[in-house]
Amino acid sequence: MFIYTWKFSKRKLVLALCAIVLAILAVVLLFSGGEKAQEAVNITASARTADDRVKLVRGLGWDIDEEPLESQTVVIPKEFTDVYKNYAELQTKQGFELEKYAGKEATRYTYRVLNYPGEPENVVCDIIVYRGRVIAGDVQSLRLDGFMQGLDYPKS
Repeated sequence: MFIYTWKFSKRKLVLALCAIVLAILAVVLLFSGGEKAQEAVNITASARTADDRVKLVRGLGWDIDEEPLESQTVVIPKEFTDVYKNYAELQTKQGFELEKYAGKEATRYTYRVLNYPGEPENVVCDIIVYRGRVIAGDVQSLRLDGFMQGLDYPKS
């Protein structure tokens, strides 16, 4: 028979309780990151192949040409200008953390959107992929007075 004895000082007890609370908080935050964060996790799951990327964009409700208009290597800047800060803010709203990729080289795929409500042409969808995972994306008009939005299909 074995007998174990533990001595707990108040300090050790407080530290142990803090560690348990932090662990529980981490689990709760991990599994309840919000709908947008969960969508981002789902979006980033598989974008390695052309077929993966097309399925991903179509799965968000967009009708696109299968062949991208453009595939271009881009470098996420180390220091964000105001324009890039605004773009990063749009990505954060979608659950992406573009700042994590500052200084990294990624690939931007641009697809022609065929079903944007009220815009029969001149609308594209960009997704930026780093190591097979989507790290950013947007839908935008190519008109001078155009728009830019997240990847969600418009509800109205």
